[in-house]
Amino acid sequence: MATVLIVDDDPKLLKMLQRTLMYEGFRVFSASNGHAALSEVQARRPDVIVLDWLMPGLDGLGVLERLRAAGDKTLVLMLTARDAVEQRVEGLESGADDYLVKPFAPAELLARLHALLRRPAVVARDEVLAYADLSLNPLTRETRRQERLFDLTSKEYDLLQFLMRHPRQVLTREQILQEVWGYDFGGDDNVLEVYIGYLRKKTEAGGEPRLIHTVRGVGYVLREEA
Repeated sequence: MATVLIVDDDPKLLKMLQRTLMYEGFRVFSASNGHAALSEVQARRPDVIVLDWLMPGLDGLGVLERLRAAGDKTLVLMLTARDAVEQRVEGLESGADDYLVKPFAPAELLARLHALLRRPAVVARDEVLAYADLSLNPLTRETRRQERLFDLTSKEYDLLQFLMRHPRQVLTREQILQEVWGYDFGGDDNVLEVYIGYLRKKTEAGGEPRLIHTVRGVGYVLREEA
């Protein structure tokens, strides 16, 4: 289930898009202004952002520029009433992945979202993830600390991959359980702590410094020790 953040200052449009996307099986969050959008991106880590260009205060283009300047590569579908070629080019060159002019049919929005979400899956399968001296190859499922290879179970691999796709980001227990074990997870509440322990043991088996840290009362973060 993909997570979508909708950002628009029109409450009617926001409500309509929420209903449409939830009906289609998306997990949906929303924000009504640019500053709230930036906060939601940090808290929710959406797969794609449906972002309105024209908003008071920090507009959609400003949000997009801040995200890209910070290295955030979240997929962005820009919504706007501006249909001039020059304005479409401006949005795309600022880092938008696609562009949809208002008014639009919900079916077209859905088609564009599905097309965008298919895009990173191809890249992700080939992309070697690396942080500090830790690396993970999705194609071979090899994991290393420097040159030391170590084996992971399927669930350990899923957990480490999720952490490595969000380095230096504090991930809540709920986010991790939902993404790695599924949105309908109803198992032992301690399962995450147990698997974090497994990963620490394997990633630190050669005496390497700890990379997976506990953020008390919140969750976990993959980062180098200060």
